[in-house]
Amino acid sequence: MKSTYVILAAGLGTRMNSSLPKVLHPVYGVPMIQSIVSTVKRLAPGKIIVIAGRHVDGMKKVLNDRDIVYARQKVQKGTGHALRSARKELRHCKGTVVVLNGDTPLITAKTIREFLLRHHKNRNFVSVLSFRAQNPDSYGRILRDSSRNVLAVIEERDATLRQKKIREVNSGIYALHPGALGFLDEIKMNKKKKEYYLTDIVDIALRRGKRTAAYCIGHEREFLGVNTKQELLQATRFMKERIINHWIARGVYFIDEDSVYIHPDAVLGAETTLYPNVFIDKQSIIGKRVTIYPNVRILSSAIGNDVIIKDMTVIEGSVIKNKALIGPFAHIRPDSEIGSEARIGNFVELKKTVIGKKTNAAHLSYLGDAVIGRHVNIGAGTITCNYDGKSKHVTTIGDYAFVGSDSQLIAPITVGKGAYIGAGSTISKDVPSWALALSRAEQRKILNWAKKKFQTTGRKKKSKTGRKKEA
Repeated sequence: MKSTYVILAAGLGTRMNSSLPKVLHPVYGVPMIQSIVSTVKRLAPGKIIVIAGRHVDGMKKVLNDRDIVYARQKVQKGTGHALRSARKELRHCKGTVVVLNGDTPLITAKTIREFLLRHHKNRNFVSVLSFRAQNPDSYGRILRDSSRNVLAVIEERDATLRQKKIREVNSGIYALHPGALGFLDEIKMNKKKKEYYLTDIVDIALRRGKRTAAYCIGHEREFLGVNTKQELLQATRFMKERIINHWIARGVYFIDEDSVYIHPDAVLGAETTLYPNVFIDKQSIIGKRVTIYPNVRILSSAIGNDVIIKDMTVIEGSVIKNKALIGPFAHIRPDSEIGSEARIGNFVELKKTVIGKKTNAAHLSYLGDAVIGRHVNIGAGTITCNYDGKSKHVTTIGDYAFVGSDSQLIAPITVGKGAYIGAGSTISKDVPSWALALSRAEQRKILNWAKKKFQTTGRKKKSKTGRKKEA
């Protein structure tokens, strides 16, 4: 029976000092609630329920997932009250109910999986996931008897001085038998904070003689709850360290790991080398043995094997095939594809353009809405004039064509296979295969023109006062 996962995410997060709901704040580029949902998805859930407050519409927009069910907690009265708010959505639940918090983005699927394995193996009615905290302040303490059986979970504000010294604390993650949901109505309001604590469900289950346990699993960092901007920064650092270490273990080499950003869903191939200030954003896949030099940004792109990307290059929504050479100072805009062993060099901009195998555009060109074949040479200063003020048009260049420097190709236009475009030409009509196309004004020579100009402008002139001055 698949588990149902309930994510508590209704809190406003007033200590964040922000109009943005707490769980929508990004940790290393990903909203906290999205990180939790992504973790849960790896566990093959039967159902995901997000308990939201008044910002439910913003949460739906961020998650953009039709499989998620939302419950509304109109007034925040604690974790016990939050789970009550999902009673309708949990009505037909038959599998284990797993309760998570939306502000703990570092929790891993591995830890949750191990927790559920122990919960099911011991046939527990209620299980709590605990951990050992270096500083247990603000956490609920796990109380045990001499046989290590759980007696209760006591909140910080209700604990005695002796209990506050306990370092095993509640993570806020629970595994509940569906029958335990009936205990929610028995949770009493805490007199000090005027809230309903879900932790009380442990005491209720024990009094009813139900098998209850706490399992100390995972590293403390996983359970960091984000309530302030300082904790947000701390979580971001932990997430970055986790991601960098993950790729180092898989053969990626970082010249300076502190200056590199790797989005959590990016993929890097073995033996790839990243120089400082490289930014690899979401939905990017980097192949094997790729070298990425400083100050490069890659977004939503696929980079093949043995590619070299030189300094100050931006690649967006594009495909770069094996052994291509890109940059420096190149801008590859969305929907472009660069063939294997092609070269896109200094100050070249592509937009929605296909570049064939071993084609070179080495410098100072704009190629937009173009389909360019194999073994083509694009000279410096070449422009595809793709926009007529109303519509975009396509330029097609066949294999083995040669486009001379400072050429303008007025789309729509086709340059045939093996054709030559003379340097400095403006081409507005199709060019047949293997033809030479030129469009230059005839060169004129005016003898001694420069000499006469110098004699006219370089001589000394008299001013109105009679003094000589230089022209």
